[in-house]
Amino acid sequence: MTEISKATLMWEALEEAARELPDRRAYVYQGRDITFREVNERADRIAAGLLKLGFEKGDRIGIIGLNQPEWLYTYFGAAKIGAIVVGLSVRYRDVELDYIINHSQTRAVVTLPALGDMDYVQFFRDFRDKIPSVTEYVFIGGNGFEGGLSFESLLQTEPDPAALAAAKARVEPDDPIMIIYTSGTTGQPKGAALSHKSQAASARAEAWHLKLNEDDLVPIALPFNHVSGITCGIAAALLAKTAVVLVPFFDVEAMIDIYKKYQPTIYPGVPTMHVLLMLSPGFATWTTRDRIRVVLTGGSNSEPQLLTQLLDAFPQAAVMNFYGLSETSGGVIMSPWDSDFDHTVRCIGKTVGDFEAKVVSLEDGSDLPAGQTGELCIKGDAVVPGYFRMETETREAFRDGWLHTGDLAYMDPDGYVTLMGRLKEMYLQGGFNVYPAEVENLLTKHPKVLMAAGIGVPDPVLGEVGRYYIVSRPGTDPTAAELTAWCREKLADYKVPRQFVFRDQLPMTPVGKIMKAKLKEDYLAGAD
Repeated sequence: MTEISKATLMWEALEEAARELPDRRAYVYQGRDITFREVNERADRIAAGLLKLGFEKGDRIGIIGLNQPEWLYTYFGAAKIGAIVVGLSVRYRDVELDYIINHSQTRAVVTLPALGDMDYVQFFRDFRDKIPSVTEYVFIGGNGFEGGLSFESLLQTEPDPAALAAAKARVEPDDPIMIIYTSGTTGQPKGAALSHKSQAASARAEAWHLKLNEDDLVPIALPFNHVSGITCGIAAALLAKTAVVLVPFFDVEAMIDIYKKYQPTIYPGVPTMHVLLMLSPGFATWTTRDRIRVVLTGGSNSEPQLLTQLLDAFPQAAVMNFYGLSETSGGVIMSPWDSDFDHTVRCIGKTVGDFEAKVVSLEDGSDLPAGQTGELCIKGDAVVPGYFRMETETREAFRDGWLHTGDLAYMDPDGYVTLMGRLKEMYLQGGFNVYPAEVENLLTKHPKVLMAAGIGVPDPVLGEVGRYYIVSRPGTDPTAAELTAWCREKLADYKVPRQFVFRDQLPMTPVGKIMKAKLKEDYLAGAD
């Protein structure tokens, strides 16, 4: 088995791989192999180009791109000089870009010239006055507008070895490497400031737990502006010197073609991705699924039906839940290798590496015994130092070395953690606490339900009641009456939903999580 790198600076991990395995493929992109040596050399050139433009340690560089090599060259190049990458989603528009770029005081934007109906050249030409901190616009393909730079011109920069070595020497493990803004599912986005050390700690624990090695191949479609893509995917693979297939964006048929062509050994995704892939007719034509040794499903407790389908589809694989946050730089809880069906369905797993978890009382913050629901807290090197330029929010979430996640959970005596939803999602129906995740998990066991998402809404008699949004399985037409009866058979009466709304789809974040804040917003606006 490959020894997992002990590097605490991400650029050191890259240079280690380039030194030890220079001609081994690091990435596969659109049918082309890119070696560790090539990645490192191009990162050096980007670093040199940034230095010549006057960039210094601590300067912020925003990236708008797909999962493509240029994204990673920028990420590693910035890391070598201590600059900080700001993850910007290709789905962001003027409101998000205005807030994040101004809040982070981003100095440079590296961007695609266009994607779909979004013309970034025209957008930033018109938007420049609103983001005055940005002094450099770098376009991946052409110069963009007057005063802009081409990414290719940065790649042609000849490094000054002395200047680059001096810049690298100034980078410390506790320095920020990336700012990842929360998805905004609740309130104003907060920028989690990942350090080199925190990102490496999460990535190392995952690589060790999954037993990643040089013979593995991992396709990454989860976006790089999120920890699921950059830490759980790229960083973990780098520390194990594992090759990665870069998937520009999630597309069902393209993903199946990649799986069939490259025959990967790890199958990562969030539940939504797994459901969509297995619903596709092309999934049955993927005949090399027995090469998959680990299936990862992240973001929530597994739904029994989904877990059963994954176990049936990948009989040679261990199916593992995966839990992490931007504030933990990536994954910190995963299913153990010996987790049985019941534990994998019910729990997100146990802490990995040397990370710690505890559950505390919502009333007084005291530690709770096994089986009692409270707020999940995480401790360890993976926890970020705080939120960028948000001291109050940092003090609230990071206390006495513990991250207060905002997730409701309980632990069993063996250390398995079960999620019960977000703290702000809990509602009081008739004076009783109701955790939507518990009800959602039951609803998705119904043969006609594909997805379920619940929120609490005001009620003149009960204070609040549960309103659940349902996406039906293809070819089915569930009714509110049969879903109510289903819940009444299996839940306490105060947990039974009082309202159902049937939808063709639900609002999702870029990484496939249901945006409950959007559902609540639509409800309050009378839009649903």
